[in-house]
Amino acid sequence: MRKFWFLISGLFMVLFFVVCTTPAVAAEKTGFVDMREVIMKSDAGKRASGELKILYEKDRSQIKSKEAELEKLKGELEKQRTILTEASRKEKEAAYQKKLRDYQLLVKDSNEEIQVKDQEISKTLIPEVLRVINAIGERDKYTLIIDVSTIPVAYHAKENDLTKRVTQELNKTYKPKK
Repeated sequence: MRKFWFLISGLFMVLFFVVCTTPAVAAEKTGFVDMREVIMKSDAGKRASGELKILYEKDRSQIKSKEAELEKLKGELEKQRTILTEASRKEKEAAYQKKLRDYQLLVKDSNEEIQVKDQEISKTLIPEVLRVINAIGERDKYTLIIDVSTIPVAYHAKENDLTKRVTQELNKTYKPKK
């Protein structure tokens, strides 16, 4: 009999909890933002993208000239392979290998330099984007704002997408530090 009363009282408690919390759940407000898009479409993001592009183009021209030099050396080595003595062939192959290592180091350094610059940009922009998102969330009483660029979301209502709004507000408020 005791078990029966515990079961009934437990059932009432669960029912009471469900009935009392339903209005609170209905009042929750969820927003969605694509931070990657905000960064790419904001004025600061476009400026940073331009800086990365300039850096990439500068490095790319150096890499292309080294590639052309390597191709020329390789072609000469292939053409002269049959007429060269063993010692001179080894000497030319060693010179080619050295230039190849220099080329590989140049590519690696270039990639690392671009990665570091990209991380610096992210390190300054992401906190600013989060600041804007927090301000919108607090001002408009959002319970939750989800970044759809990092968390896969199967569906979200487009009227709750705050991406354009965050981009506009970031453009108004963000002043790059020089």
